[in-house]
Amino acid sequence: MATLSARTLALLTDGWRGSGGTAAYLALADRIRLLVLDGRIALGARLPAERDLAGLLGVSRTTVTAAYSALRDSGYLHSVRGSGSVAQLPLTAPPAAHAPATTGGSSAEASRGHVAPAAGPGANRKHHRGAGAVPPAASPYPDLSKASLPALPGVVAASRLAVEQLAGYLDSGSFDQVGLPVLRQKLAERYTMRGLPTEPGQIMVTLGAQHAIALISRTLLARGDRALVESPSYPHAFEALRDAGARLVPVSVDTDHGWDEQGFEQAIQRTSPSLGYLMPDFHNPTGQSMSAELRERVLGLADRHGTTLVADETMAELDIDRPGRMLPFAAYTTLTPPILIGSVGKTVWGGVRIGWIRAERPLIQRLVRARGAGDLGTPVLEQLVVANLVDDYDAILQLRREQLRAGRDLLSSLLVEKIPEWQVPRVDGGLTTWVNLGIPVSSQLTLAARTEGLNIAAGPRFGLEGAFERFLRIPFSHPPAEMDRAVTALAAAWQSVGRYPVAESPSLSGVV
Repeated sequence: MATLSARTLALLTDGWRGSGGTAAYLALADRIRLLVLDGRIALGARLPAERDLAGLLGVSRTTVTAAYSALRDSGYLHSVRGSGSVAQLPLTAPPAAHAPATTGGSSAEASRGHVAPAAGPGANRKHHRGAGAVPPAASPYPDLSKASLPALPGVVAASRLAVEQLAGYLDSGSFDQVGLPVLRQKLAERYTMRGLPTEPGQIMVTLGAQHAIALISRTLLARGDRALVESPSYPHAFEALRDAGARLVPVSVDTDHGWDEQGFEQAIQRTSPSLGYLMPDFHNPTGQSMSAELRERVLGLADRHGTTLVADETMAELDIDRPGRMLPFAAYTTLTPPILIGSVGKTVWGGVRIGWIRAERPLIQRLVRARGAGDLGTPVLEQLVVANLVDDYDAILQLRREQLRAGRDLLSSLLVEKIPEWQVPRVDGGLTTWVNLGIPVSSQLTLAARTEGLNIAAGPRFGLEGAFERFLRIPFSHPPAEMDRAVTALAAAWQSVGRYPVAESPSLSGVV
């Protein structure tokens, strides 16, 4: 269990007194509550002793005691004699009075970076694994619950060539559970070119990155093992780890400072997680990237405590204007190398379901042996399509960077013009920005946007147990005309939410 120091909490609550006639203990409780909702105080973190916090805030211990008591009464703290007060979220909370009710969350989309949209009028409420609610047929808006780019223009030509090449593989009757040699060779060469010497035997081709996460999780984790995760993070990674029986240990990431380095160190030292799932480049959803120095420290720490790190690098090469050149995550250690995950879902097209795992040979062999329980291999034709594109990958990335630069700058200017009160961080790569709404109404806003015909994922979708109500993930990967219409719809939804008072507790039941 991570412990939040009194000094850290005092810094986080800077300016908590505000103005007006609110009692001091209620103002302090409200600020701490918002920090929990934002995810800046990780769920399960132990708050500092009342006397220590009171000394740093310059208030009486009675004020802090009353604030902690108010937080316990509202469900945001849980206290155990001898263990202190631990941050949590209420088990239940009523929906906002003006928000339309829902009848439960929808299934998660299996596609990389997708989150299921909220159900609404006219939506098809019948779901299956891999499909979300059906949006209105004539919606003029992009689906902002998806962080993805339109298909690369070269996909059609590469597919035609792959069909011609397929004849050379038809004599083989075996299922391909490790990947075509030609594709594994090209992927290994690309890692080597990027600064990480790699052989084809260290590559396994998968059915996209999500398949890779799930396969690694069920192979390396036993029920009850702890798995370190970033918070916020990619929600379907949470699902894959939980499906494997893991207990998740969160480490905070934010748009101002990136990773909570002290919290990271505490999490590993105190819980000794078996596995750690990280996005060191253009983190989803915050857009942050680890420095080279932090990568080295994280890798050394994990090695000392026996934690296997998994680096999701699906967006690692989608830099727009990040200074310097970053190597693959495994290149920053000479110790036990982390597992790397990649895919073409973000660069080529989400409809080409090809990903890969880069790991040491013994682990690759172990993953191949375990794979049969979930699937029998990767389609040959799609592997050939990707093999035909890898040689031109630098040109592909240059095109995507130009598209993303234009999209990022357009989204920023639209939000400044139409919703100037939002705090929009500038990111230097990836596909998304993590916008601070200023008030904890993300789920309400998502539902209001749905009434406008726009699907977008609420901030709590990327946290654990409903945190991040003050945030909204917005992708900037859609075409300009669609983004203009989408921000107009968001602005209308924001005005709708603003007509009503903010609920004391967020709606957890409506989070998707």
